[in-house]
Amino acid sequence: MSFQQGISGLNAASRNLEVIGNNIANANTVGSKLARAEFSDVYASAAGQQWSAGAGMGVRLSGVTQQFTQGSIRTTDNPLDVAINGRGFFSVVRPGTTEAAYTRNGQFQLDNRGNVVTGDGMRLQGYNVDPVTGKAGGVLGPVTLPTQGIAPKVTTAAEMQVNLDGRTPPPTATTPDFALDNGKSYTSSTSMAVYDQQGNEQVMSLYFRKTANDNEWDVYAALNGKAVPEPAGGAAQDPVGRITYKPDGTVDPTLTGSLAGGTVTPGPLTLDLPFSAATLPVPPSVSTTTAPITLSFDGSTQYGRPFGVVASTQDGYTAGQLTGFGITAEGMVEARYSNGKTINAAQVALADFRNEQGLVPVGNNLWRETPNSGQAAVSAPGTANLGLLQGGAVEESNIDLTQQLVDMITAQRSYQANAQTIKTQDQMLSTLVNLR
Repeated sequence: MSFQQGISGLNAASRNLEVIGNNIANANTVGSKLARAEFSDVYASAAGQQWSAGAGMGVRLSGVTQQFTQGSIRTTDNPLDVAINGRGFFSVVRPGTTEAAYTRNGQFQLDNRGNVVTGDGMRLQGYNVDPVTGKAGGVLGPVTLPTQGIAPKVTTAAEMQVNLDGRTPPPTATTPDFALDNGKSYTSSTSMAVYDQQGNEQVMSLYFRKTANDNEWDVYAALNGKAVPEPAGGAAQDPVGRITYKPDGTVDPTLTGSLAGGTVTPGPLTLDLPFSAATLPVPPSVSTTTAPITLSFDGSTQYGRPFGVVASTQDGYTAGQLTGFGITAEGMVEARYSNGKTINAAQVALADFRNEQGLVPVGNNLWRETPNSGQAAVSAPGTANLGLLQGGAVEESNIDLTQQLVDMITAQRSYQANAQTIKTQDQMLSTLVNLR
């Protein structure tokens, strides 16, 4: 029996060395996971009743399991590299097939169609982004990055927070009451960039004139130095809105809004900007179209300090060319454009399994699901039990090279010891045969 025990020990030590050798070979493989050889003892089944344990028959390999602990994260210069910090696997599919494989190797690149792929051409899976809502969802499919620029967007809404100096008296009487070229006819002014239908930048100017009533200001507008709305027949320009403050210096929403015929319509100011006239040489026979824009003064104040613009935003932009990509912690693939806009192009999906060790490795840093692993639960990063992503980084192997070298020495000693038991048993049998 000692021969059988020794042979099983030799086989076990040999298999252990194979596993250790594979770990050492993949110590620098991105996304690789530590493998561990697991052994169990072997005993013969007694034919009759036997209530005491006998000598064992050796050892056998019960399985090789992989340890899916977190590897160190290392930054890289490739914006398409992605590391998973936590649970989860990237889902990838080979073109022309539907069976998914799973990997922790986030070294991705682009193919000739803009798909994000692994080094051997398997396509990374994710969700499309609704261009209207900017939210990801729908059916899982390849993550495809845009290759074209974006069209311009006309300004439709703007917000401005200002502080109007409450210490300022109303302007002295002028004729007419307000004129763009008369600085004495208004109290304060500012401007902001807006964009027309072709993405051309226009300048919208706003003028604030304190009225004779306390806490009340009229708002006048101009586009590229021309009054909005343009008065007819040399008449005085009318205000487009009114801002009324409460005694504490905050905006009174019930008395702030568009102004027409002396009546205030509460809410954002509504302006009709003549973008066509500002952009194109429109013949006199062609009627000029206008672009409506809403302007909110929420958050503005009237305090005893000099006039100032606290914040100014608008939703238009000029045309832009694609300049780069980035991936957020939640897996959003952001496309960056030359006009400063960042648009969500897709969202990377992650897969999770009830039993990760039930996955079967198939090479190329890939695993496939099995009945032991359970079906993949696919969702967005950061949801459920899934980890977050880090763009421009990769997850290194979780293999401790020092520990593997120590384990290799131990396995070698085990192999030598089992060989020695066979040698000793051979000497015992030789002594027995030589008895006279």
